[in-house]
Amino acid sequence: MRSVQNSQISPRERSWFYWFTVPIYPYSQRRTIRREVVENAVWIFEQLQGIFYVVTPIRMTVVKLDAGGLLVYAPVAPTVECLRLLDDVVSVHGDVKYIILPTASGLEHKVFIPPFARKFPNAQIYVAPDQWSYPVNLPLSWLGFPRDRTHLLDGRSVPFGDQFEYAKLGPIRLGLGPFEEIALFDRRSKTLMVTDSVVSVPEVAPEILQIDPYPLLFHSRETGAEGIEDTEANRRKGWQRVALFTFYFQPSGLEVADLVPSVREVAKAPDRSKKAFFGWYPFHWKAGWQRSFEALRKHRLIVAPILQRLILNREPQIVIDWAEKVASWDFERVIPCHLEAPIAADAKEFRAAFNFLEKSGDRTLPDQDFELLKQLEQGLIKTKVTPPPKDKI
Repeated sequence: MRSVQNSQISPRERSWFYWFTVPIYPYSQRRTIRREVVENAVWIFEQLQGIFYVVTPIRMTVVKLDAGGLLVYAPVAPTVECLRLLDDVVSVHGDVKYIILPTASGLEHKVFIPPFARKFPNAQIYVAPDQWSYPVNLPLSWLGFPRDRTHLLDGRSVPFGDQFEYAKLGPIRLGLGPFEEIALFDRRSKTLMVTDSVVSVPEVAPEILQIDPYPLLFHSRETGAEGIEDTEANRRKGWQRVALFTFYFQPSGLEVADLVPSVREVAKAPDRSKKAFFGWYPFHWKAGWQRSFEALRKHRLIVAPILQRLILNREPQIVIDWAEKVASWDFERVIPCHLEAPIAADAKEFRAAFNFLEKSGDRTLPDQDFELLKQLEQGLIKTKVTPPPKDKI
């Protein structure tokens, strides 16, 4: 699957003006690559995002409509570069007709909808119905969504229903607002699109992260006294650690140094630039940490540990019912908004990813890696930010 990017493009054309609305890495610069998943039918556009060099792809999917034109699922930042890559598809297959916001709580997806919609003034916007904002719950029109073009995916028929089916996961009621996700199935290409519900962990870093490997190399070190060395082995090791950070925040194989001793170590760092966080590196990885990464790759599709422990276990029956409905569709590939894509997986593999919610389920991850998530869960329950989990079914 060939990717398309432009290494000669100027920083201005990768500039994302509204980066301050969600101020995370890479801030105002958003590189985009495009890959064709199904010839003349499905394309993915990838950027990256992260915190403290814990980076992951963020992805939008573009699908050709039988009636002409395009549907866009979960837009990314509409930089000049991104729009040029999309214009290549538009010039052949027609303009963007529908824009889908498939989540109620994912700010990293929601923030791109208004500016993306302004670039395509004739497109209709369809959103997960139980939208909310924090700290003040504002109407979508106040957040920049065009009032006359924004519609809810609330179970009623949609103008693209002849080609697509959709299913709503949730709402799962949490303290600040509900979790909700829309799965979208393109019958024509047999492609399932999801947001966060399932992912697949690749052995090596996705292509968008390999273009500038500094975040991977930053986390490949054993101590802050080591220099940055770009080798294939270091990229692989750095990616595996980044993946564990992403899923667990602090997996069992990681020790985080106390602040004062870690600051004292800064004097030994060979690079104390701003890019290197002024030489601060408070991480120590124990022997055998790789076993936690290998567990994530045991199955092709998994539900992220954060969702397993803090969200989906609040309503197991709702989640299982949704997974059953999605598993009734005849898809051949899954495209999530993060990590690897496309994933060659069918309905049986998708349904199995959720059996951690069942008493007889065998899709378990190492319990010791959940320690920090367990502590977070207890705190969230105690402060009534989230309700307690329900029993497995």
